Amino acid sequence: IPYLELAEPEEGYHGLIKENETLVEVTPAIRARGPLCSFLILNNKHHGEAPFEIMVIDENEARLRVRFPLNCEKRRNYKFDIAAVGCDGSYSNTVPVHITVTDVNEFAPVFSEAAYVKSVDEGRIYDEILRVEATDRDCTPRYGDICKYEILTDRSQPFTIDNEGVIRNTEALDYEKSHNHILSVVAYDCGMLQSTPVMVTIKVNKPCMAGWKGVAERVDYAPGTGPLALFPGARLATCSSDARCPGVTRIQAAVTLRAARAGGCDRDTYSLHAQRTICGLDPKTIDLLPSPGVGNEWAKSLKPDSGRDGEQMFEFDGETTAAIVPESVLPHALPGSFSVSTWMRHAPPPDNDKHRKEHVLCLADDHKMNRHHYALFVRNCRLILLLRRDFGEGDLNIFRPAEWRWKLPEVCDDEWHHYAVNVRFPTVELFVDGEAYRAADGKGPEVIDDWPLHPAHGVNTTLVIGACWQESDMKHHLRGWLAGLGVSRGVVQPARALACLAHCREGLSLAPDLYLKSVSVEGDGVADVETLLRRVAYGDARAFPTPGRRNVHVATTITCDNGRIIKARPAESYIMVLAPQTPSILLNGSEDLARDYAHFRAGLTVFPDLAVRVLAGNSHPIADARQKLDSCVVSVYPALNPDHEALSLRAAAELPQRYDIRAAVTRDGVILSGADTVHNYQKVLREIEYSNKKPAYYLNRVFKLTCSELNGRFTSNEYVQTLTVVHPHMSGAGEAGLARELHPSGVADKMDAVARDKQVLCTLQC
Repeated sequence: IPYLELAEPEEGYHGLIKENETLVEVTPAIRARGPLCSFLILNNKHHGEAPFEIMVIDENEARLRVRFPLNCEKRRNYKFDIAAVGCDGSYSNTVPVHITVTDVNEFAPVFSEAAYVKSVDEGRIYDEILRVEATDRDCTPRYGDICKYEILTDRSQPFTIDNEGVIRNTEALDYEKSHNHILSVVAYDCGMLQSTPVMVTIKVNKPCMAGWKGVAERVDYAPGTGPLALFPGARLATCSSDARCPGVTRIQAAVTLRAARAGGCDRDTYSLHAQRTICGLDPKTIDLLPSPGVGNEWAKSLKPDSGRDGEQMFEFDGETTAAIVPESVLPHALPGSFSVSTWMRHAPPPDNDKHRKEHVLCLADDHKMNRHHYALFVRNCRLILLLRRDFGEGDLNIFRPAEWRWKLPEVCDDEWHHYAVNVRFPTVELFVDGEAYRAADGKGPEVIDDWPLHPAHGVNTTLVIGACWQESDMKHHLRGWLAGLGVSRGVVQPARALACLAHCREGLSLAPDLYLKSVSVEGDGVADVETLLRRVAYGDARAFPTPGRRNVHVATTITCDNGRIIKARPAESYIMVLAPQTPSILLNGSEDLARDYAHFRAGLTVFPDLAVRVLAGNSHPIADARQKLDSCVVSVYPALNPDHEALSLRAAAELPQRYDIRAAVTRDGVILSGADTVHNYQKVLREIEYSNKKPAYYLNRVFKLTCSELNGRFTSNEYVQTLTVVHPHMSGAGEAGLARELHPSGVADKMDAVARDKQVLCTLQC
C-alpha cells in the first residue's frame, strides 16, 4: 500500500502560487513510497472544487499545477486533501494541502470620486479643507492599501496633502488673487503603483463682507449751518445668512474724525499771539517759538511748518534741532511764580529707550559744572519739571522740592495736547488740554527733593529750546512737535485762558454744543445701531472755520451668537468744509475834522463818530454780539513829539475791568488787542484822545486805523482820520510868515522850539 512521506501528516502540505503562475510551490515536496501509479485530489465539500491537478514527475514525486489562472481578489486560499494511488487501486493515507494565492500588483488605485469640489472662505488657514480617498482592488495590503497621495500641480499652489488624503492650505486664500484653485492629485498603493490623476477644485468664496452701505463718500458742510448729520441713509449688512455668523448679539461702531489741523481739531490758538488775543493769556508772556526772521535771528535753526492761517508749528528731529534763547529775550532767572505753556505732539522714541530725556526747554551751566537749573522734559512717557532753587533762595542745608513727575498717556500718544505748568513755589499745578490734571488714583505727581544749588563763580547759564546744553554741546534733543511755547514771569496763566485755548469747537456730536474727536455707538441689533449712527453729526461753531477736508472713519465690530467676532469693512467718508463767506470789516466816519487851537490844547477825540461794521459775504450786517474783533491799530506818522503831543485813552486803567480789551499807547499810536465785540471796540476807539499844546505849528495830523479778527485772518479797510488845525484869520503878510513856519505836510518844522516860538510871536505882532 503506498503512503505519503511526511514527517507531520497532520500539518499537511503548504503551497504558494502567484496569480499569474501555473505551478504551485509546495512545501515539503510531495513524495510517496510503495507501488505508485498516480495521485488523487479529494475535494472538500466545505471548500468547493479545487482548480488544481497533480502531475507525477517520477515514480515517487509529484508536482501541483493549476488548471486555470487564479484570482487572488476572488479567492486567496484553497484547502483539499490528496492521496497516493497504487497500481493495484489501493489508496494511501490522506494529507491536507493548504494553498495560498499570492497577490500581484495588477490594479492601480482608483479614487472614490470622479472629481472633487470644495468651497472655502478667504483669509483662513484650514486644518482640513477636504479629504480625498482612493481604493485598490489588489487583495493584499502590500498592493491593495494606499500608502501615499501627491499633488502634481505647480508647487507654487499654497496647498499640501498628507498620506491620509487630507488637503489643507499653507497660507490664507484671497478671493481677489484667485477665485478657484485647481489641483491634480494622484494616489499610490504600497507597491508605488500610481493612480490616474483626479481633479480637485477649491473655490474661494467671495467674502460676505459685513459693512456699511449708503455712506456718502463726500459730505459738504457750509459754515454757520449748525450740526450736519453725516450718515442719514446708512445701512449695516451683517452677513446674517453666513453660517459663520448665524445671529448677532452685539454691534459696536466707532466714528473717528480726523480734522485738517494737527490735534484733530480746527483751532485758532496754536500761536502764542493768538492765545493772547483770543483767550486772554497773560499779555507779558514771552514767545519762545517766534517766526524766524528779522529780530529773531536766534530762532533761525528751528523748522516751522506754517498752517494755512499762519499758525506755525515747529518740528524737532531728536538729533539737531534746537535753539539757544538770548537772555535779552527771556531773563534766565525765574521768580517764585511763573508759568510755562506749550502745545506738544510727542510719540515714544523708536528704540523704546525708557531712559532717554527729551527737553522742551532747559537752563544749564554753560561750562564746567554741567548743572541743570530748570527744565521741562519728557522721559518714559512722563512730563517732568526740574526746578533747582539757587543758594540765595533759602537755607543750603534744607531739602526742597526739585522735580515733579507726571505720568501722562497724552505725552506718548502722538497727538497734539496743550500743557501748562503754573508754579507758585513750592506749589506746582499742571494743566492738560485746559483742565487741571488729576491722576486717576487721586495721587499727585511724584515729587523728588534735592539740595539747593550752591554758588559757582564765573559760570554763566545757557537756555535752550528743544535740547539741553551740556559742557560744550547740545544733548537730550526733543523728537516731536511744539507750538506756542511761552513763559510768563512773576504771574501764572489764568485757568480760564488755558481752558479757552484748548477748547475745541469742531467735531462729532450727538447733542448740541458737544464736539468730540470720536463717537462710539453700540446696540444689540442692526436697527438700534443704524438709528444711532444716523444721529452722528459734524459741526463747527466757529463763524469762519478753516476750509478743507476732514476725513471720517467708521470701524465696526460684530459679535455673533456663536462667540465669533467679525470686523466689518471700514467705512470711509470725508467732510468738505466749504469756504465761509469772507466778512468785510468796514470802518467809516467823518474823515476830516477841523478844530481850533483850544480844542487841540484841551484834547479832542480822534474818532468821534467812527462806525465799525462787519458784513457777511452777501453784504448783510452780522450781529455785533456774534461778531468779534481781536485787534485794532491806530498809527500816526511821524511819531508824536512828546514835548507837546499826546495820545490817551479815557479811563484806561478801568479798561480791563470793562472789556476784554487791552491797550498799549506809544509815540507811534495805539494798539488795542483782545477778543471782544465790535460794539465794545467801537466804544473804546471813540474814547481815544489827541492833544497838542502847540497847535500853531501844524496844519493837520493824520491817523490811520485798521482792525482785524481771527488773529489777523480778516482785516478791515484802512480808515484815515485827518484832524485839521483851524488857524486864526491873519493879514496876508502874517499868513505868509506863518506858512513859512509850517511844514508842507502840516507837521512842525524840526527847528529849535524856542526859536520857532519867537518867530511866530513876531509874525503875529508885526
